[in-house]
Amino acid sequence: MKLLEELSLTPAISGFENDIREIISRELESCVDEIETDDMGNLISTKKGEEGAPTVMLASHMDEIGLMVKYIDDDGFIKFIKIGGINDQMLINQAVLIHSKNGIVPGVIGSKPPHVTKPEERNKVIQYTQMFIDIGANNKEEAEEMVSIGDMITFRSFFEEYPNDKVMGKALDNRIGCYVMMEIMKRVDSRATIYGVGTVQEEVGLKGAKVSSYALNPDYAFALDTTLSGDHPGITTEEAPCKMGDGPAVILADRSGDGVITPKVMKDMIINAAKQEDINIQLEVSDGGTTDGTAIHLNRDGIITGVISVPTRYIHTPVSVASAEDIENTIELMVAILNNL
Repeated sequence: MKLLEELSLTPAISGFENDIREIISRELESCVDEIETDDMGNLISTKKGEEGAPTVMLASHMDEIGLMVKYIDDDGFIKFIKIGGINDQMLINQAVLIHSKNGIVPGVIGSKPPHVTKPEERNKVIQYTQMFIDIGANNKEEAEEMVSIGDMITFRSFFEEYPNDKVMGKALDNRIGCYVMMEIMKRVDSRATIYGVGTVQEEVGLKGAKVSSYALNPDYAFALDTTLSGDHPGITTEEAPCKMGDGPAVILADRSGDGVITPKVMKDMIINAAKQEDINIQLEVSDGGTTDGTAIHLNRDGIITGVISVPTRYIHTPVSVASAEDIENTIELMVAILNNL
């Protein structure tokens, strides 16, 4: 899990994926035929197959949710915007890191203290626009020497191996997908040509997947991501039926069908491989979020696309929890699918 730990702790919000791209390039340079980066920042690794065999795209987004410096006030406090889907209530009092041209600047997200909160305000979620980041500056001039407008802000976190084969860390959405993609590229032995793609800016509009899938125009594509795990308090299995430890989640439809609706040929391909390898899978139909698969399957004249995700607790927060066994089974399932083509 050392590679997953490195991926988790490496900062890379949407638009700032450089360091993750370097890790993927380092890991894959000895086991693929080509590695290139397109103008948008997508990393495209190619493992060439037989002439006339199918082509397959594996898409794993490299970006994580985070913040960006928007404004510095006269007293040296930082106002920010959210990059990606973030619940405002989890931002309160989080320790953050601002990645400036001068290095990393630590800070903490502050807001109006409860001691002076009016009764009608106490049960309301504080909006992020009412928050600020304290970096210890005494005034605007000092703050401007430390940080700049547009600097990336990430959450201070750590990585731990939990009991029962679990891992906890920042940005497991989607560093798990990046790890899975890299391991597949290392292990696969297929007649197909496989493109292992680290996509950019998924959290802010599936942007990298749109560009890279248009250029590659594969016969098949798989988005490798994470999905909600509904096995903890505060959520029902009806809302999130997949459970951590019960195997990879095969997404049959997401965002109530406005995202991906998996074609029968893709569904059968995945299920047959799972049966062949005796790998337990979970089928998911959701009305919630979506993945790079949504952008990919609409490109050109349509690309046959599937989504395979690792059930993960507390995604889109600074700390998520996932099962290492689920991660390994996702890799083995995908290798089996590709080797059967």
